[in-house]
Amino acid sequence: MKEPTLHLHLRRQALTQDAGGHNQWQAIETEQHLPASQLALLLCDVWDAHWSRGASERVDALVPRLNDVVRSARAAGIQIIHAPSDVVDFYAGTPARQRALDLPRVQPPPPLPHDDPPLPIDDSDGGSDTGETPWHEAWTRQHPGIEIDHNRDVLTDDGIEVYSLLQQRGIARLLIAGVHTNMCVLRRSFAIVQMVRWGVDVALVRDLTDTMYNPAMPPYVSHDQGTQLVIGYIEKFWCPTIDSSDLMTRS
Repeated sequence: MKEPTLHLHLRRQALTQDAGGHNQWQAIETEQHLPASQLALLLCDVWDAHWSRGASERVDALVPRLNDVVRSARAAGIQIIHAPSDVVDFYAGTPARQRALDLPRVQPPPPLPHDDPPLPIDDSDGGSDTGETPWHEAWTRQHPGIEIDHNRDVLTDDGIEVYSLLQQRGIARLLIAGVHTNMCVLRRSFAIVQMVRWGVDVALVRDLTDTMYNPAMPPYVSHDQGTQLVIGYIEKFWCPTIDSSDLMTRS
């Protein structure tokens, strides 16, 4: 049976000039066609609970679509990586966790230099839009609405383990979904900033993510607008994005 090919519509933003010589950001879309075996989908910190009620509500709403995409991607042959930081011990002894631990380690290259401009939103208050301010570790496991196939999936929160998997499986592009775009999705050891600096081709699944942003903070926009600002920031400075529909169709 022929291996499925995924058609990714990669969106970036580039600083260009209009006909009058004025600087402007322009969205640029390119296509990449890859066999499923050269793709991995990583789920970043899709926890079962959060100290922010607003964050928990949005993850609960996101999970059904995310799980549908995971099912479709897995069925096509895309490698699924579950990365619930801080709670991997919940899965100690499971095949998915052991699969990551059994990987021979591949040493990443020295990090590439890369500009790191400030975010377009102020998340210095922790980013909760429902009034909670004290941070605490409310999570105990990955959200139970996300199915783990222990026969095929990998479970880790370690960047070296993820990098080793990508290199050994010949993964050409790492796709990242989950939360929160302005924090963990950018800054975890397995996430966008580190992978870009290690020379990995990454893309954010832009409709399967959320930010920690409080509209009472600058730039004083709605929560959804804050999320879109961070997605745009990533497209401008770090990596392209795709829509999850790219992972639901194949040829």
